[in-house]
Amino acid sequence: MPDLSTFDPNSVGLLSNNIFGLPFSQEDATLVLFPVPWEVTVSYRPGTARGPEQIFDAAMQVDLFDPDVKDGWKKGFYMQPVNEDIKAKGDYLRWCAEQVLEAMTEGKTIATDELLNEKLEEINEGGLMLRDWVYEMTGNLLKEGKLVGLIGGDHSTPLGFIKALADKHPNFGILQIDAHADLRVAYEGFTYSHASIMYNVLKEIPQVGKLVQVGIRDYCNEELDIIEQSKGRVVTFFDKNIKEDQYEGKTWKAICTNIIDALPQEVYISFDIDGLDPKLCPNTGTPVPGGFEVEQIFYLLKMLHASGRKIIGFDLNEVSCGEQDEDTIDSITGARVLFKLCNFIVA
Repeated sequence: MPDLSTFDPNSVGLLSNNIFGLPFSQEDATLVLFPVPWEVTVSYRPGTARGPEQIFDAAMQVDLFDPDVKDGWKKGFYMQPVNEDIKAKGDYLRWCAEQVLEAMTEGKTIATDELLNEKLEEINEGGLMLRDWVYEMTGNLLKEGKLVGLIGGDHSTPLGFIKALADKHPNFGILQIDAHADLRVAYEGFTYSHASIMYNVLKEIPQVGKLVQVGIRDYCNEELDIIEQSKGRVVTFFDKNIKEDQYEGKTWKAICTNIIDALPQEVYISFDIDGLDPKLCPNTGTPVPGGFEVEQIFYLLKMLHASGRKIIGFDLNEVSCGEQDEDTIDSITGARVLFKLCNFIVA
């Protein structure tokens, strides 16, 4: 561990340090943050591939005192540099995806267009490549004894990480905070779509015994069928039902208790920023009216920790500043959500 005697947690974040202005190296850190700059299959607005860098910049403004986990930062948080080769590959495949999506909206049949069909195949091969790359990279960190948090990118990015965790944990649950169910089958023809992440998790990773979804408010009949036919493997707390329960007098504490009771002892957190009220993330790829205040989710995480459950990993995804090259409320919200996740996983 570094000598923290000369580090002032109340001073400005030094650009020469790492995430949150902390003076840790990867070797020193208990928790390593793994950025994945990828947004190939986003179906509405791009920008989330730059999310990790924007969160890193905004994190310099986060105060290190957390009343829920005092001095959690002393365990050491470190964010790896963004892989420029992966970002460039993603940018190219995003261009390919835009051609495919434009053709779809014009009513063209992709399967009968040789060029577009080749692009679609290339995109799906790229999604498989990313899954395997993330699996290898995060798996290596886990073998080194590190806790790992993944920063996307769109919501397709953590599949390989969840597979790596499954090598160590034979039975765990996922707490998914999201506006979308993400249970579509190869949405828009993209096998590893951001809208298919949880379908792919359920299909490819049997070690995930329970998926508990919170805040879902944008989904289709196909996804509802998967939820209802899952035999309890998927438990969904729809935003509509949560709000109606609150309108009728049920407390958020009671709702949180029900959410946590549905989870097993070991929990992975998948936090799509669009689970929050879109006023807090207006530039996210697919914003949906409704959702939560940050404090509500922080309270849920606090209760999860108090329940004695173990957080084994997390991802934070879909943070985007849109086409702007400056901090917005999105990156500021993302940085503060990230700090809370970091603190609870080391608590």
